This record gives sequence, structure tokens and C-alpha cells, in this order.
Amino acid sequence: MKYHLIMIINNLYPIIANVGPFTIRWYGIFLALGILFALILYKNLARTSNIKLELIYDIATWLIVGGLIGARLGEVLFYNPSYYFSNPAEIIFINHGGLSSHGMTIGLLLTVLLYRKIKKVKIEQYLDLIIVPIPLLAACIRMGNYFNSEIIGKPTTLPWGVWFQRVDLEPLYRHPSQIYESLIALSIFYFLFSIYKKHYSRLQPLYIFHLFLLTYFTTRFLIEFFKARQGIDDLWILSMGQILSVPFILWSIWWFVSHSTYHTTRNK
Repeated sequence: MKYHLIMIINNLYPIIANVGPFTIRWYGIFLALGILFALILYKNLARTSNIKLELIYDIATWLIVGGLIGARLGEVLFYNPSYYFSNPAEIIFINHGGLSSHGMTIGLLLTVLLYRKIKKVKIEQYLDLIIVPIPLLAACIRMGNYFNSEIIGKPTTLPWGVWFQRVDLEPLYRHPSQIYESLIALSIFYFLFSIYKKHYSRLQPLYIFHLFLLTYFTTRFLIEFFKARQGIDDLWILSMGQILSVPFILWSIWWFVSHSTYHTTRNK
């Protein structure tokens, strides 16, 4: 007989409070925390790497804005186009939930190109530092997804599960895929942070950036097997998240194969 050793009921309401014309949501709180943590880490990493903090904050501001725009457009175009095209006003309300990690990555890459063209700065040499806090931001966003009861997992018979009462009226225990992804992202952050602090000066430029692409999108590809399909996902053998992860995985593998890693001293 199948039973759940740990039975968790998620009946959380996404809105914390209404203060005048403003609505405070859990998703917005987690998103703000992720951005705050990233800015604090940038200060620490810039100091230890002898890089001007003002430059890092300037780059980070551009990337946060560009990344969030990309993440929202990725959600709109890749996952729920019919809903957002029918409700275009919802596109601007990112605090309601709905950010695509693939869209965020594309937004970051396009912002890098735009920043380099406008500011005339070789931003590539700073990407290893810039990328380190990104999985921490992703971990916070996934917890916002959990509080919103979105991006839920498939039903599970494992000895744990979460009943998302705002999604399933009858008891149905699912994989807490948002928590899986949050914990994986935290692990990737710790991994990248440790490598940066210990080996930054000995690594080839863009090594940590591509290590992020490889680890994050490989684990993202795998975790999709535990997630319920979303929107146009049903049209494909692989989920949309898996299809979008493949180019990043292949690119990062190609980069590691074609570049040496420990034989280049970084110029400071």
C-alpha cells in the first residue's frame, strides 16, 4: 500500500497584504530578496577581486533589468502566449509570478551585448563575477513559485509530497518541484561561489560563466521529468523547458572541449 510519510498541504495565499493601492505578494518579496542578496554578494566579490564596485553595480543594474525583461518575455512567448496575448496588461505584473529562467538567460546575454556597444566596456571579463549570484536569485524565485502554487510537480507516490490546494480540489500529492529546483540552485551557487573565491585568478576567463550554463541547465533538463507540463508543453515529447535547455548545454560543452581551463592566468 502506498502512503506518504510526509504530507504537506500548501494552501498559501499569494497575497500577504494590501497597503493602500499597493499589493504585497510573496513572489515579489522573494524576488526582492534575491536581488538584494545578489547586490550584497557583488560588493563582497568586487572587493576581493580588486574590481571597482561602481562598475559592477552599473553592470548589475543593466543585467537585472535586462534579465527580468527577458524572463518575463520568455514566460509570455514560451509558456503562456495565449493567456498573455488575451490579457496583455498582465505582462507587466511580474510580481504576480511567471518568470522563465531561459528567457532570463537570453535577456542577460542580449544585455551584455547592448552594454558593450553603448558603454564601450569589455564586459566579458566581468561575467565570471556577475554570474555567481544568479543561481541564488533563481533559488529565491523558485520559492516564490512555491508560495504561488505554480510550476507544480507531477503526482508522486514517494514518501513525501505536497497537496497544492489552490490547484487540486481533491487530495493529490505532487513533487514539490519548486523546492527541488530551489535547493539545486542553492547548491550550484555554493559550488560557483567556492570556485570563484579559491581559483578565480587561475581560471580562464568565462570558465565560471560556462560552468553555470552547464550545471544549471543540465539540472534544469533533468528536473523537468518531475514537473507537470505547462501550456504548449503537451505538443512535444520533451517539455519546453528541456527543449530550451539543450542549446545552453551543448554550447557550454563545446566551450569546455575547445578551451583549456587551468593554463591561462587571468589579467587583473
